[in-house]
Amino acid sequence: MAHRERTDRHGRLHAEHREVEGIRVVTLRGEIDHDVQDVLSGALLTEGGTLPPRIVADLTDVTFMDSSGINVFVATHRQVSSAGGWVRIAGAQPSVLRVLQLVGIDTVIACHPTTEQALHPDL
Repeated sequence: MAHRERTDRHGRLHAEHREVEGIRVVTLRGEIDHDVQDVLSGALLTEGGTLPPRIVADLTDVTFMDSSGINVFVATHRQVSSAGGWVRIAGAQPSVLRVLQLVGIDTVIACHPTTEQALHPDL
């Protein structure tokens, strides 16, 4: 069952979310920087304002991410992990993946080539 919600701020970041097998899949498009970190944080939350236990962030169409986005992902990872859940990143473009690797986020948050692989890493 999929539920979609769109969030857009200044045309720079578009977020859409759906649920797949109890996992919140957040598809992001655009740039993630200081100006849109609240949009990113909000997109990762459920409608009740809580963090779901399992999140896949699809970054296939994210063209830029700075430390603000990394900080949001780290904070989300910490909160979800403390409740026994997880966050996974999917489809990061080479430039975004390089940023994740440079700061070591890929060693803390699993990064997968596709959303399908992030949803089912054992397949």
